[in-house]
Formats: sequence, C-alpha cells, structure tokens
Amino acid sequence: MSVPLLALAGVSRRYRAGDKEIAVLRDIDLTIEAGEFVAIMGASGSGKSTLMNVLGCLDRPSEGRYRVAGVDVGALPPDALARLRREHFGFIFQRYHLLPHLSAAGNVQVPAVYAGVAKQARSSRSHALLEQLGLDERAGHRPNQLSGGQQQRVSIARALMNDADVILADEPTGALDSASGREVMRILGELHAAGRTVVLVTHDEQVAAHANRIVEMRDGVIVSDRLRCERSDSRAAAEHNAPAPAPAPAPAPAPAPAPATATATATATATTATGACMSISASAGSYRLPRSWARVGQAFATAWAALLAHRLRTLLTMLGIVIGIMAVVSIVAVGEGAKRYMLDEISAMGTNTIDVYPGRDWGDSDADKIMTLVAGDAQALGNEPYVDSVTPAIYRTATIRHGNIDVRAMVSGVGERFFQVRGYALATGMVFDAQAVRRYAQVAVLDENARRKLFDAKTDPIGKTILVGNVPCTVIGVTAEKQARWGGGMSDLTVWVPYTTAGARLFGARRLDGITVRLKAGTPGEAAERGIAELLTRRHGRKDFFTYNMDSIVKTVRSTGRTLTLLLSLIAVVSLVVGGIGVMNIMLVSVTERTREIGIRMAVGARRGDVLLQFLVEAVLVCLMGGAIGIALSFGASFLFSVFVKQWSMVFSMNSLVMAVACSTVIGVLFGFLPARNAARLDPVEALARD
Repeated sequence: MSVPLLALAGVSRRYRAGDKEIAVLRDIDLTIEAGEFVAIMGASGSGKSTLMNVLGCLDRPSEGRYRVAGVDVGALPPDALARLRREHFGFIFQRYHLLPHLSAAGNVQVPAVYAGVAKQARSSRSHALLEQLGLDERAGHRPNQLSGGQQQRVSIARALMNDADVILADEPTGALDSASGREVMRILGELHAAGRTVVLVTHDEQVAAHANRIVEMRDGVIVSDRLRCERSDSRAAAEHNAPAPAPAPAPAPAPAPAPATATATATATATTATGACMSISASAGSYRLPRSWARVGQAFATAWAALLAHRLRTLLTMLGIVIGIMAVVSIVAVGEGAKRYMLDEISAMGTNTIDVYPGRDWGDSDADKIMTLVAGDAQALGNEPYVDSVTPAIYRTATIRHGNIDVRAMVSGVGERFFQVRGYALATGMVFDAQAVRRYAQVAVLDENARRKLFDAKTDPIGKTILVGNVPCTVIGVTAEKQARWGGGMSDLTVWVPYTTAGARLFGARRLDGITVRLKAGTPGEAAERGIAELLTRRHGRKDFFTYNMDSIVKTVRSTGRTLTLLLSLIAVVSLVVGGIGVMNIMLVSVTERTREIGIRMAVGARRGDVLLQFLVEAVLVCLMGGAIGIALSFGASFLFSVFVKQWSMVFSMNSLVMAVACSTVIGVLFGFLPARNAARLDPVEALARD
C-alpha cells in the first residue's frame, strides 16, 4: 500500500488571544496523494489558510500528527523543516510576498540561494522560468514596477525555482483582475498536468472548479471532501470564462539543482504519480550543507543589498560608530603625538645621561655648603669604561652687557662636550674646545634670545665682545633657536663659557654645581647610576650628592603618556558603546520593520542560521563602514589640528587603526547578535502575517 504524500490525522491548531485560546483547526483528518489538484474552500475565517500553512510546514499543529511522505514533521527541528520547504514545497501567496529591494530575477532566485546553488546556475534558471512565464523582458524590474498579475507570475517562478513537488497556492487570484486571474489558473493547470501536486486555497467556487478534488471547510472543520466529477473541466472553465486546463504538460523548466543528499537512517520515501521519489530527512544535521564560506559570502551579498536598499537608515545607524571611532583614533593620535614631542625634547637634551648634584635631593638647603663636587670627580668619571663623555657645570645668574644694553641671563660654565651631550645645534659660529677650557679662555656662546637682546638683527655677533659680569668675553657662536626646552622657557637668556673660566674668573667657585655623564650606547642606566654613586662615595668619603637619570624622565613620560591616552581612550570608548547601543536599537527596529521579509525568506527555505548570519553581517558591515569613515575623518581632523597647533602633530599608528577596525567588528557582533537572534527565532507564519 502506497504512503500518502501529505497526511493529517487529528490535527488541531489553537492560538492564544489574551487569556483565551481560539481553535482555528479542529480535529482535521486529510490525505493528499501525489499528483492531485486539491482546492480547499471556505469562507473567511474558516481555517483554510491555517490548514495550508500547516501543510507547507510554515506552522505546526497544536495537536495531532502531520506526515509528509510518511515522516512525522512534528519531530523535525527548524532547519529540517526549512530544508523541506526549500526542496519540496513551492508557495504562491495572495499578496505575492516579493522582496521589494530585489528585481524579479532576484526574487525568483531566493530559494536557490539558500539551497547553495552557484550564482551562474541560479541566474540562468531564473531567467528561463521567467521566459516561460512571459516575463523575460521584466526580469530586471522590481516588484513596484510590475502589475499584480506579473508579480504573481514572479511568485510562481519562485515556487518552481527548486523544482518543488508540491505547489501551495493561497488565494492566488484574490488580488488580481479577471484576466490575470485566468492566466494564473491556466499556469496552475499546466503545472498539475506536468505532474506536480497542487493545493489551492480559495473562497471562490469558480476558481475551485479547476481542481479535481474540493475540500470544503467551515469553522475549522472539514464539512465535505469530494471529487469534482459532477461536471467536466470544460464546463467549469466556461463558467469561469477561462480555457480548460491544458492536457499537455507545460514546457519543461530548466533542470533544477539536485537537492542535498540525505544520509539519516530514518528516511521515508513516497512514490509520486509521475514516478519521482520524495525523500525527507528526519534530522536537521543529516543533510549536506553548502560550504560554510559560500554561505558567509552569500550572507554578505544579501546584507549588502539590504543596506543599499535603506541608505538613510544605514547612515543613521553607523553615525554613532563614526563618532566613536573618530574620537578614539583622534585621541590616541593626539596623545601619541604629544608623547613623541616630549620625548624628542628630552632626547635633544641627551637621554642617555646622568646628572650629579651636591646635596641629598632637590631643594636641599645644605647643598651650597658642600664643596666636594670638583673637576677631579668629572675626570675620574670620564675614565670609567661605561662613560662616553663628561661635562662639568657651574651656573649662576649674572648681568651681561653690550654697548649700552645690559640684561640678566643664566651664565653656565660647561665643558667642551656640553653642546654635543645636550643636543644644541649652532646657528652661526663655533663652540669652544678642550684647549679653550684648559687655558681659561674668555669666550662665550649665546643662545638666540641673548643674541636678540644684545644685538640688532643686522649685526653679526661673532667676534663681538660682551661683558659677562665684569669679565670681557668674545662671542664665538650662537645656538639655533628651539621652540621650547625641557626645564626652561622660550624667554630664558643663556650664555655658555668654559667651566674653568666661570669658576676662576667669573664666580670664584671652587666646586661644581653639577656633572653630566653621558653613557656609552647600550649601558643600562640603573647599573651606571650605581657605579657613579659608588665611585663618588669613595672619593668623598660619604654620599653628599644625588643623581638624576634622564632615562627615568623618559620612562615617566612614556608611562604618563600611556596612562593619559588610556584614560582619554576610555572616555572615547563611551561614545563607541553608545554608538553600539544605537546600532542594536536600530537593528531591533529593522527586524520589526522587516518581519515580513524574514517570513518570506523562511518560507522559501532559509534556515535560522541563514537569517541570523544575514542580520549579524549587516550589523558588522554597518560598524566596519562606520569605522572606516571614522578613521578617514580622523585624518581630516589631523589636518585641522596641524593648522592650529604647531608644536606637535597627531601621530597615527597602525596598531590604533587595527584596533579601531577590531573595535568596529566586535561592536557589530556584540550589539548585532541580539537583533539577529530575534530575527532568526521568528515563526515563519507569524512573520508572514505582519505588515
């Protein structure tokens, strides 16, 4: 005995309405054999559309059992039901249910997309189907550019895309004029004649007369089930002013892609009237899925089309991400620029240096009484293997004069290596050498500020004599101007003379105010600092000095820069989070607005994972595009920054740009998951019912 193609036994369907349950189907028993043309008739509210939804696996019975080719579909998980709808059922809806942002050909191809058919194959098949239905010239038109009859023929082509065995038509002529209705019924007749099983839902007796079998429903129950034998096909067609169903098969459609291979042990097979076999797997994981990357690629294509179809909404969705990424990248770039500027300034002073000063620490009131820091200490330190060079220092404030101009300036007695150690460049002239130091030469090097104070712009100071205190000194060089200096402002006036001249001839100082030690490259600063302390302690008999390592300043600046950048970045991240919440909210609204689209995709075979992936990809694409725009705007902001801030510029690092892109992706995934999950969990029949 053959197994019925579709069999319902004791099926009821109830819906909750507040505190009450409404029974739409009541204890339905119905079998449909392969190759039948069945019309389900009834007035509005009789339950005929709900019955069709159950037959098409868009809805599940509240009670009873529904078998397709002998397999109880109630035991199938959602993805197996999706496969069943995709491979064996074709839906023709009264309201067409076409996706508005896709062309006619694009709508026809949707079932094949979820079947994993290659783009070229599904394109050629969709155009072949549209050509057979007389729509080859309208393949590139969107639904709003087609008439009602044309839209219905597009939905018929979509139903045939995967070579469905069963065609389910819900009021296919209800929204059409008489001529279009006749055309649709002619096509359904041809499909039946070609061997397909057709189930037609209608309230119109003249439409039902095209079927071989009429099932009449009232108040959720079947009141009659009869074969249409009391009148001929010709008479029925004449009453509806339509030609009789063509006895000859319709032109053979282009070959359909082979369905995925079922491998489950629980497989039931029903032989159709035409000899074809219909196989349904009882397990969601028992069929071969299309390749994962192909699904991801298709999800990207589908998501991109959806985003382009709603450009304004997409732009508003990404606005928060644009602002957040721009803020994060710009703040990090500003912080990095400021940090590099400070490090460059410190480097100009000589970063690999250690300064030695008398006293216990800065501000020691007894420092002036300590007389043990002398030139011999500098010479002893210069002999250490880890020392590159040593510069003694004596500095006092004194009056300098030229002509009738006198100003107060910092007079520094230094060694011949001082300018190299501290990174001073000469604008003109030269610096004094070791011989000048040994012979207590009365020579001086001015900074640019001192030169401007003592000489006018047209006067060359080189070779001119100035009074430093009461000692005449010949100007031999002028240092290049610096925008700023660590430890001094731009308005400071400085004169450098040999430390021997400063100690013996200017200030009568027998001790040094400090020693600067430049370390050899690669020498650990902390180890050198310990070595210097041990040497001077032995020479002085006690530790009456302290050291100041410039590397510690560099570490402090770097640490402070990282801390400030992190703090500012965390503040900017708040805007990213706000942007992410905005993405989630708009995506949730998008899911609500596009509920019918989701229902259409599920009706033609989209898995829950396909819907989840599509909406998740949409969120990620929005965030990535927002991130790219934010990065671009950050570079624009850097140009404006350079116009108003001259001391340093914004510095963009590859790490910050990569992190920005990563943040965009993570936000898209995190805040897009909830809307995507909500979309994937929608019930197909409920989604299709919403506007």
